[in-house]
Amino acid sequence: MKKFFALFLVLSLALPVFAADYPAQNVTGVVQWGAGGGTDSLMRPLSAIAEQTLGKSIIIQNMTGATGSIATQYVFDAPSDGYTLLMGAENPALYDILEISELTYNNFDCVYLIGDEVVGIVVGKNSPYKSFTEIIEAAKKAPWTLKLSTTGTGGLPWEVGAFITDITGAMFNQIPYDSDASAKTAVMNGECDFTVCKVQSGVEDWKAGDLKFLCMLSTKKVDVMPDVPLITAEYPDFAKYLPWGPFYGVFVKKGTDAGIQATLSKAFTAAGPAESYQAVLKNFNINFLGYSGDEAAKYISAWRENTINALKNSGALD
Repeated sequence: MKKFFALFLVLSLALPVFAADYPAQNVTGVVQWGAGGGTDSLMRPLSAIAEQTLGKSIIIQNMTGATGSIATQYVFDAPSDGYTLLMGAENPALYDILEISELTYNNFDCVYLIGDEVVGIVVGKNSPYKSFTEIIEAAKKAPWTLKLSTTGTGGLPWEVGAFITDITGAMFNQIPYDSDASAKTAVMNGECDFTVCKVQSGVEDWKAGDLKFLCMLSTKKVDVMPDVPLITAEYPDFAKYLPWGPFYGVFVKKGTDAGIQATLSKAFTAAGPAESYQAVLKNFNINFLGYSGDEAAKYISAWRENTINALKNSGALD
């Protein structure tokens, strides 16, 4: 009888979790970047609202390292039961191409695609560089000496760094950090010369005067920073890469029951348009998407194709 009970217990634990039982416990949201970073700052308020509909708490866990691939692998290795969510940015869309991981977003389903955004070139308040052109000219005079703080290969500053090299020919010494927050801090305290910063993660430091946006990688001015020039004003050839920017979403491992995915999508879809969360998006200059299912999958597929083409053109994939 004991052997039968032990076998029954093992088999019952191996059975998939279905929608009727979900959620029976709190859910873990694994953010693939550090606390206080751009992705983290979007996921926490969204989760706080979504859990009101979900009926259980969403416990945020930050798991940094390897351009977010450690967190991605962790969620992939967890059961496909809807209790471990990947709260990520655009990076996994390129893992295979960059040989960071065999995993990509093809191994996950997007239950909610929050939005995308504009990024800019930033320096600290005491930087000697007053324009993007000055950075490029300095880098050309002394290749590999100017320090660009990044979040590692495949991270946002690395990607934009490849575009910059393609357009200008300038070469930089890339210094990796574990999050965009720490990469930004390295510029603010003078450890590095510049970085590529999302508007949402740099706007408060910009308002405080601790961070300077030299230009925006955008086809139109950013409302919260109307005086910051577009990068195409100095280097028109950047137009071929624009518009382009990071995106953010909530994902589950493929194989998760469709009913569970629907429950999660319902909770996050209710949270996204909430007035308080829309205020967060506006403050961070995030373009709201609110996609799920096939709509989200099509967006990510198109973003991947466009970015791979740009990286090939820049020589970053050689």
